[in-house]
Amino acid sequence: MKVLVRASAALSLLFAPLAFAAPSFAQEAAPAEAAVAKEIAIPAPTAIQTGDETPWLYEGSNVPVDREWLFGAMDNGLRYAVRRNGVPPGQVSIRVRIDAGSLHERDDEQGFAHLLEHLLFRESKYLGQAEAIAAWQRLGATFGSDANAETSPTHTAYRLDIPNIDQAKLVESFRLLSGMIREPVLSEENVAAERRIVLAEKRERGGAGQRVADLTRRTFFAGQRLATRNPIGTVATLEAADAQGVQGFYNRWYRPENTVIVVAGDAEPEVLAGLVEQWFGDWQGKGEAGTPPDFGDPAAPEGAKASPVLSAPIGDLGIATEPDLPRNLTYAVMRPWRKVDDTIVYNEGLLLDAVAQAIINRRLEARARAGGSFLYAAVRQEDISRSTDATFVSLAPLTDDWQAALAEVRAVIADALASPPTQEEIDREAAEFDVVFANQVEQRSVQAGSELADNLVNAVDIRETVAAPEVVLEVFRGMKDRLNPAEVLERTRGLFEGSVIRSVYVTPELGEADEGRFKLALSSEVEVDGSARLAAQTIEFGDLPPVGEPGTIVSRVPLGVLEIERIDFDNGVKALIWANDAEPGRVTVRVRFGAGYRAFDEESAVYAPLGEVALVGSGLGELGQEELDRISTGRKIGFEFGIDDAVFTFTAQTRSEDVADQLYLFAAKLGMPRWDPDPVKRAKAAAELAYNTFATSPGGILARDLEYIQTDMDPRFATPDPEALESVTPEGFRKVWEPLLAQGPVEVLVFGQFDKEAIVEKLRRTFGALPEREPIAPEIAARVPDFPVTGGEPVVRFHRGDENQAAAVVTWPSAGGTARIREARQLEILTQVFNNRLMDALREQAGASYSPQVFSKWPEDLSSGGRITALAQLEPEFVPFFFAAADKIADDLATNPPTEDELERVTAPLAERIRRASTGNQFWLYNLEGATTDPARVRFLRSLLADYSQTTPEIMLLLADRYFVQKTPLKLAIIPEGQDLAETPPASAIPDVAPAPTAAQRERVQVIGR
Repeated sequence: MKVLVRASAALSLLFAPLAFAAPSFAQEAAPAEAAVAKEIAIPAPTAIQTGDETPWLYEGSNVPVDREWLFGAMDNGLRYAVRRNGVPPGQVSIRVRIDAGSLHERDDEQGFAHLLEHLLFRESKYLGQAEAIAAWQRLGATFGSDANAETSPTHTAYRLDIPNIDQAKLVESFRLLSGMIREPVLSEENVAAERRIVLAEKRERGGAGQRVADLTRRTFFAGQRLATRNPIGTVATLEAADAQGVQGFYNRWYRPENTVIVVAGDAEPEVLAGLVEQWFGDWQGKGEAGTPPDFGDPAAPEGAKASPVLSAPIGDLGIATEPDLPRNLTYAVMRPWRKVDDTIVYNEGLLLDAVAQAIINRRLEARARAGGSFLYAAVRQEDISRSTDATFVSLAPLTDDWQAALAEVRAVIADALASPPTQEEIDREAAEFDVVFANQVEQRSVQAGSELADNLVNAVDIRETVAAPEVVLEVFRGMKDRLNPAEVLERTRGLFEGSVIRSVYVTPELGEADEGRFKLALSSEVEVDGSARLAAQTIEFGDLPPVGEPGTIVSRVPLGVLEIERIDFDNGVKALIWANDAEPGRVTVRVRFGAGYRAFDEESAVYAPLGEVALVGSGLGELGQEELDRISTGRKIGFEFGIDDAVFTFTAQTRSEDVADQLYLFAAKLGMPRWDPDPVKRAKAAAELAYNTFATSPGGILARDLEYIQTDMDPRFATPDPEALESVTPEGFRKVWEPLLAQGPVEVLVFGQFDKEAIVEKLRRTFGALPEREPIAPEIAARVPDFPVTGGEPVVRFHRGDENQAAAVVTWPSAGGTARIREARQLEILTQVFNNRLMDALREQAGASYSPQVFSKWPEDLSSGGRITALAQLEPEFVPFFFAAADKIADDLATNPPTEDELERVTAPLAERIRRASTGNQFWLYNLEGATTDPARVRFLRSLLADYSQTTPEIMLLLADRYFVQKTPLKLAIIPEGQDLAETPPASAIPDVAPAPTAAQRERVQVIGR
């Protein structure tokens, strides 16, 4: 069942920049031809578990069966679970889980489970070499998101989300997938090809972070298989891998009795079950089945005894000295993992554990906010890889006095172990869980099938069940009498009892810690600190002061799309509201205001990234951070702040009953901001500690410097270094941000299920009550990033990571604004064609990079500043190869147009992403934001699907010439310190990845040329 442990306060955006709106109504049903009819000629399933038979997932459990799932167990041992789900309409999500991961590998097979995952996509019974990506794209799936796989220590799972499903596509998906799972081609040629890609993936994961991860794994799981089994494997075992060895691993573990297939989608469950049985029913394993190994238990060193202070003896301790990483200390109380009977009582215990952890974490956060000796600290219980049940305590010391930070954290925990929490503390955390579980019930009808499928796969992995949201809520509300101080104290103490305590400390300073001091710091007595306990003080929204005098509505008219209304207030604030039932109980709110990055100059630029972290925490009106947390208790309130090219944004995903209060908080932040200094100090400390970590890898340098370099060293896009941060003060923060909150137009968007007239009135009393805004000065509005002029010579930056790591980037300038938005959309098609070709050249043919990427940024709020970027992480000697390959692809695209098949592989997934996304409110909000000042966004919305799904080779040819030939790109190389850029390889060394144009295409190109 595995209940939630905590709701996230931040909104995770559903859509990336590519998730554009579709010109189909969100309320419309999926086209009839996209649904899978009951009368499909598929054999009727015979292995469904019906009647009084306990479904295989629920054996040994009294958790009520989720009857929307249909379970089956076939004679060959394969088990399945299927259900109908129409979110999004027309999609079917298929998961195939093999009960074998890196923990099942022999010593000389390390990395084989993951290598085999790659090989199944390389070639199989119905797919030729390297055909899988293209095949799934032709079915409308985006490789990497809709078609992917993962290898963990305990399993290998294949994930496919097939959109716009019909009978032919559904059958074809099962056919192709069955060939991959049952009959992969594990030849020497294929092993050699995928080995290079896996080694590239391993190389890209290397560096300081990976060294710490390896040390952490060896330390915490000493004596267990998990200590020496990383799914990526070792260089030695991967280089020694051959077809016979990989086939041997496959034969032992890829067997029907080790396989679970989960399908959730827009089709009748019996049809889905029939397809599983049709394509996997006669599957039989080859050779002798593998015997699952003993994963081992965490154990204390022989003869070790627990001290009077600790509940378990101290075992392995690890100290990592990494000059570019900030200090971090984690210790864990380890217990053996055992399979449980997933009962109601067991889940009540998990909920009590979750409440206990939440109470401690709230106290630790309060201590950090108040100026503690640590930046953050947290407690979490976790079952890891069926190897251990552990309670982890993690903290980040602010200085080299790590002993003081550890003692301060332990003192807060000691108080939680010594005395029960107050009932008020328990009730506060219980209210947080209740709103999460209640919201899941409200959202059940719009829960995506892909999420449901993933949840069931995860349940199989941890050997537990799944429960309907109503069951989870009922269990939680039914155990309220157990949420008392005595029981929470008992569960808290249980969290810190175990077999052994292990710990790892990461420090940038050599000699700062040794095993003796480390052990002493962990085992020393600490003074119980109850001062972090939070006083229970109820705050009601009704007690808060008004934002101002309610405003007057001067205009209220239909926007012209769906039933969206535009409302203008007399103070200049404009709103777009859409009350609908597409997502029951859910409301998305976004506030756009001000000038975004345009508002900063060289002097104030350092305060931009600090604002993203500290602005919300600095409070509003009478509410500081603690008060904001308290007033949000039992509510679904969000407060995400972001800085875009030309606008600031507040975003939240809330509930129907909370949207009015959400609007108050956003408006009050603009109208009566508070300026608490502690969040600024904490953000500054975090930035200082994090800065050196960027230098540890090419990826870190990209994150730190790429946008800065692409904008011709514009200080607004620089990551603040310690020297810049030294000048930061809370007073300076306020001086910069206070006028920005009062500057520029305000647009409020409210999309979801709510009482329209009540929210219009709330808008009038909140945003309508704000004072008139200060205009954005012309010189600020005109600030658009420049593009660097390099003459084509690469810019070189250096990292301090592994010597075999590098990165390369090519960026072409494009444009911006909505006036040319159709061109931007067509350019996205061209970019994706480029991406496929670069993937083929660098990954499939050369094995030089695991995941090269090409993407387009087209800022709609600016008239320019757009760019097309191609990047890859690779070995240093391959950097010139990357530049040459990118140049060759760019030149070819401007000379020979893409083939019809290339375009179909791009436009089909793009169109399906649009169709799927258009069923959600955030999708429409994303595409209509800014429409109150730029009405063209409404007009261009109508052509969106066509712009992304229809094009011609001639258009691609013209765009490639415009942006790849007529523009001089920026080239950036990131190589290890002390190395020089390698020489450019000869043109003959670059693979030809462009499909030959057809005769008809050549004729069209000649016509264009004339």
